[in-house]
Amino acid sequence: MRVVTTAQPLDVQPTPLALLLLGREADPKSERGVECPGDLPSPSDPDLVARARAAKEKLGDKVFILGHHYQRDEVIEFADVTGDSFKLARDAAAKPEAEYIVFCGVHFMAESADILTTDAQKVVLPDLAAGCSMADMATAEQVAECWDTLTEAGIAEVTVPVSYMNSSADIKAFTGKHGGTICTSSNAKKALDWAFEQGEKVLFLPDQHLGRNTAVRDMGMSLDDCVVYNPHKPNGGLTAEQLRGAKMILWRGHCSVHGRFSLDSVNDVRERIPGVNVLVHPECKHEVVAAADYVGSTEYIIKTLEAAPAGSKWAIGTELNLVKRLANRFAGEDKEVVFLDKTVCFCSTMNRIDLPHLVWTLESLAEGTLVNQIQVDKETESFAKLALERMLALP
Repeated sequence: MRVVTTAQPLDVQPTPLALLLLGREADPKSERGVECPGDLPSPSDPDLVARARAAKEKLGDKVFILGHHYQRDEVIEFADVTGDSFKLARDAAAKPEAEYIVFCGVHFMAESADILTTDAQKVVLPDLAAGCSMADMATAEQVAECWDTLTEAGIAEVTVPVSYMNSSADIKAFTGKHGGTICTSSNAKKALDWAFEQGEKVLFLPDQHLGRNTAVRDMGMSLDDCVVYNPHKPNGGLTAEQLRGAKMILWRGHCSVHGRFSLDSVNDVRERIPGVNVLVHPECKHEVVAAADYVGSTEYIIKTLEAAPAGSKWAIGTELNLVKRLANRFAGEDKEVVFLDKTVCFCSTMNRIDLPHLVWTLESLAEGTLVNQIQVDKETESFAKLALERMLALP
């Protein structure tokens, strides 16, 4: 082996891509920013908790902190309310006196909060790089091209878009503009029932698994009623005949966390823990949902464990921060809660919101400096709000 030594530091210039990956530059063509102006506190700063408390106390009623269920415990500690994305957006709208809404979640959630809150309120995301891989799998340009394909196939007029809450404001606006509605994992069946009263087909965005599971498991459709539109292929990789024959046109998107669970995960945990109840999120693959004992949203998962008898055993197929929190919470009630898979599976983008980012955000606001504001333009907001209002009107 040849060893090269030098008395002088190597003159190596990082490439633009390397700088972007290191978080030291921004890509102007990217939908999400990755820069944080100013310096973040050190993650090892022993005073972070005290600094967060002091800044929050200084802000008082001017700030309202929302914490998604998948956030780290260190962040949840400072949340005024916790919940899933839509619950938190509604909580923000119900707090008009708060000048600052600090959303500890991901980008599309903060957008929804901005859409539903007043113009006087400012929604802040502690790290602009906290995006959502699923939401980013459907861009406005791709969906517009898809609609053109449906138009050419002669089915656009009988197709109703239904978009999952986990989508960008642009996709929600497209949905509102084309007569569709938004859904959550809790009310997807209601949204689809409504959509099929309006038209013959549904374009479901952007999570194929929630759309397929709801259609097949909850509405009695067959897998043959569903086709998957791939935005990276001409005409979505589908023929006009396939589009005309389908009831559910599913966008080729998925959750990077829930998509990791497999049928092997279910079979393995049943072998390891006799009598275990398998409880999974409907964003999981169809074969995982079909093999589970219970299926439901994060709120459903929490309520199911709350109602579970002492001594029961549960394997949960959802994000690890939530599963760990539930395991600790119910350990004292003699309920065994384990993660469904052997592989650790955090939501990497959700985990970008950490205590240093939260401290930096709160201290900046306390000093009168507005940072990382999320603003949806008025036209997009108008159509996105229309789609959300249709959801709120569902029975």
